[in-house]
Amino acid sequence: MLGLASTWAPAFGQGKDLRIAHVYSKSGPLEAYGKQTHTGLMLGLEYATGGTMTVAGRKIVVLEKDDQGKPDVGKNLLAAAYADDKVDLAVGPTSSSVALALLPVAEEAGKILLVEPAVADSITGEKWNPFIFRTGRNSSQDAIANAVALDKPGTHIATLAQDYAFGRDGVKAFREALKSARLVHEEYLPTTTTDFTAGAQRLIDKLKGLPGRKIVFILWAGAGNPFKIADLDLKRHGIEIATGGNILPAMTAYKQFPGMEGAAYYYFGMPKNPVNEWLVARHYKQFKTPPDMFTAGGMTAGIAIVEALKKTGGDSKTAKLQAAMKGLKFQSPKGEMWFRPEDHQALQSMFHFKIKVDPAFEWGVPELVREIKPGEMNVPVRNKS
Repeated sequence: MLGLASTWAPAFGQGKDLRIAHVYSKSGPLEAYGKQTHTGLMLGLEYATGGTMTVAGRKIVVLEKDDQGKPDVGKNLLAAAYADDKVDLAVGPTSSSVALALLPVAEEAGKILLVEPAVADSITGEKWNPFIFRTGRNSSQDAIANAVALDKPGTHIATLAQDYAFGRDGVKAFREALKSARLVHEEYLPTTTTDFTAGAQRLIDKLKGLPGRKIVFILWAGAGNPFKIADLDLKRHGIEIATGGNILPAMTAYKQFPGMEGAAYYYFGMPKNPVNEWLVARHYKQFKTPPDMFTAGGMTAGIAIVEALKKTGGDSKTAKLQAAMKGLKFQSPKGEMWFRPEDHQALQSMFHFKIKVDPAFEWGVPELVREIKPGEMNVPVRNKS
């Protein structure tokens, strides 16, 4: 419910509520990711405002919009949020396909869209426009970090990914990031796949008999369990499975793979900083569970918004926000981040892990091998601006 606007209204209109639309998958195949992001966004706003939910005298109001994971639905919701709800800026969405539909809407409205957590490179790449900022990591950051973990001479890798922007952009970036290992096959399957047998057989056929280390690198989001390919006895052919981080329920499958390596965007036990300590403690207190991957991302988006508004003195005019956000440095549960001026992509650490099985946890625990700092990742600028 909206609070009443204050009668005090200085030049920037700080007396008016600061209105943020959160367009996300409240339902649909990525519902779990979307709900975590929303929880994190609210916690981030709470943290950055010291619990007041106001910045520069303006009350923050968040309007939730369920895009259901559908690009057309998201597009209409965002257009209405900018035009009818008169929001100052928007956050979201969950799906890369929806994000690509939202980018031109933000440009047409001349309002900021802070992308969190959609990952496809093209969002801050060839489809980018100056109204787009992203706190979420992109495919290249995922790929380069995973290459740090897996890119060794004599290694042969085949990829298993979903056949849409997230999967294809992710594999493209991973392919480009590999310098020593050899990518021998790319397997793309529909997002709705539940039977992985045929795809797994093609992966086995491409890898079996090759010398050296053989790895299937899995890049998958949402429903379906691609780790079922392990049932086809990959070990018989000396084939390992590797993947990046994921949400905790998906990581229950990781328990089958002790020693599996990869790189994660976030796991609550890895970063050591005051923001993450606050998030973990607050989340346990409120939900009796640790914060998950997308909760951290949502919190980062909330913090970035408040820090930008502190810099503008509460002025939410788009030009002022753009100027404040370009190059903005801010603290997050992952440590310090900043928006790269060239494409507004947040540069951030990633975490090289090795899976350990601990009976105290329902999931395979990613133990930190080392933090991969932003300076170690040569993340390409892809927006051709």
